[in-house]
Amino acid sequence: MPPDDRAIAISATFTAEAIQPGLAFWTGELGLDYEIRFAGYNTLFQQLLDPAGLFASNRRGIDVALARLEDWLTAGVDEQVRRLAEAVRAAVHTLPAPLIVAVCPPKPQHEAALEKPLRALREALAALPAVHAIWPEDVAALYPVEETHDPHGEELGHVPYTAAFFAALAAAIARKIHAIVTPPYKVAALDCDDTLWAGICGEDGPRGVALDPPRRALQEFMAARRRDGMLLALCSKNNEEDVVETFRAHPEMPLRLEDFAARRVNWESKAANLGALAAELELGIDSFILVDDNPKECTEAQAEAPGILALSLPARAEEIPEFLKHVWAFDRASVTEEDRRRPELYAQRAERARAAEAAGGLERFLASLELDIVVAPMQAAQLGRVAQLTQRTNQMNATLVRRTEPEVQAHLAGGGECLTVSVKDRFGDYGLAGAILFRAEAAALGVDTFLLSCRALGRGVEHRMIASLGEIAAARGLARVEIPFVAGQRNRPAALFLESLRPADGDGVFRLAATEAAGVAYQVGNGSTAPAEAGREACPTERKRIDYARIATELRDPNAVLERIRVSTRRSPAPRASFSLPRTPLERALAELWAGLLNVPAVGIHDNFFELGGHSLLAVQLLSRVRQIHGVDVSLEVAYSGEFTVAELAKAVELKEIEQTGADYQDLLRELDGLSDEEVRELLAKEQGAG
Repeated sequence: MPPDDRAIAISATFTAEAIQPGLAFWTGELGLDYEIRFAGYNTLFQQLLDPAGLFASNRRGIDVALARLEDWLTAGVDEQVRRLAEAVRAAVHTLPAPLIVAVCPPKPQHEAALEKPLRALREALAALPAVHAIWPEDVAALYPVEETHDPHGEELGHVPYTAAFFAALAAAIARKIHAIVTPPYKVAALDCDDTLWAGICGEDGPRGVALDPPRRALQEFMAARRRDGMLLALCSKNNEEDVVETFRAHPEMPLRLEDFAARRVNWESKAANLGALAAELELGIDSFILVDDNPKECTEAQAEAPGILALSLPARAEEIPEFLKHVWAFDRASVTEEDRRRPELYAQRAERARAAEAAGGLERFLASLELDIVVAPMQAAQLGRVAQLTQRTNQMNATLVRRTEPEVQAHLAGGGECLTVSVKDRFGDYGLAGAILFRAEAAALGVDTFLLSCRALGRGVEHRMIASLGEIAAARGLARVEIPFVAGQRNRPAALFLESLRPADGDGVFRLAATEAAGVAYQVGNGSTAPAEAGREACPTERKRIDYARIATELRDPNAVLERIRVSTRRSPAPRASFSLPRTPLERALAELWAGLLNVPAVGIHDNFFELGGHSLLAVQLLSRVRQIHGVDVSLEVAYSGEFTVAELAKAVELKEIEQTGADYQDLLRELDGLSDEEVRELLAKEQGAG
């Protein structure tokens, strides 16, 4: 495997290597096996467009484009933004890995001049659903830092930001990567007393509980998650009538009882109730987040149902909003229209279940549905949903191929085709529920991906999909439709369905004559999984165990992350023959500054900066800090003109301080050259007396 095949590949319009420690910290924290690699300086356009570049060769990783519009002020920023939008548009169709575009903040004095091009870039990227954008306000809202810009670092080496901001930017990017590569949680199961409201409804009475600001913020947060497609459920040890009456008594609450797709309000254990909720919603228990104010309940639920994520709210209620804002488990990399409609779809499903029970038989129920199935070529706007289906569908998924949006696009660019399957009935619209990726070969239509969401199983939709493939093959003069099957833990329904059509050949491929496939039609009991028998959805891969609560409490401050990086990477310097202590307050201050930047316990005044592990980027940061602390501009040439030691840097700082004492300094030196020793002493005495 090439070394950059699985990397976080970064290209920027500025010197961005200072982001590396933060990203390395987060990849370790999240258990992500990525190498962090940087493209050449200021080669962003090249990396987006070069078929042999770092981005193009990063087949299983994440590409990150860092753009600072301020860098283009002298080059025509409007034209450069237009070029960037075009390059990104081309890249998302060719690059194999997901692309993050992070637009970095300008200095305050340039914000007004960049407002129009920034707006144009927002509009351009909004039209590209495959792009994951991070905007300046996103970073500022989640990870504010006291000092963002480093003017001296920019002047010395085009390093425009402080270490704290680079840590904030690294956290924002790592968070976006986590959302891209981690299967999303689908259900937030919420406790009631002291979670949704302050107080205990069974003791204080439904009207006696209060919606204080922290709980209002929690309800608003969960309402926003619901709008993005997350299901909400109630999971509370309580009397159900008290909980129902509490919702009725508080119409001011952002959440209403009907916002919950299911509820278990009783005195059973939380783990048992979560299992019952998973069964009712036909979802894997590993897609649930339990949110509860009681740490004991969370610990017990996690122990009895290890697949769930149990989050105990902070003991101090005022910390709840900030805590929730930093729980990465609630993040979504993107939100499709089907996601937004998921709560509505579950409400429709409940109606169908009631109708099925009343129908007195599956055949009569299906006949009453008035099912409408549309199989059609994929439209550009459906790309995100198709990729999402490949990631999340498990039961009716013949090959279990998981694809990102760029990979779906690459399939199409390579001559492949994609059909989408939309379904609706008299109860409502299922949305885009299925997809088929295939390729016309010499004598057959070769299927790459054949999948259908479980919400549409058992209604004949899968049969219509096969018939559509048969019709296409016959129209093109192809003899067969070939569907390979790859067995997994959860796709037994796909095997049963395909076996109902004909046995697989020895190589595991189901081969149907084109005319045979075109004639496939649904009959009750003909190898399909009935809706009531459909197994539960689950995440396609086992989840990594991530300490989301720790991230939300201990690692939400960029400066705290910087300190952890320093502690975790602190090195002991190689043995030295001599160690010279600082002789002056200036040398002592510089030695402490060096030790902090180089992450070593101590530095001698004659130790060489580069031999201690320093490099050009650290040299720029060091001299920038010298400027901030001591108020002098020391040239980067000092680092490379000889031995770069604390002692030599102290001399350079002292010379700069002398130069800045006044405009008459050189005249004074020439005057001193013409004086005797006695006259010099007399002049110095006068100067000191005047001072």
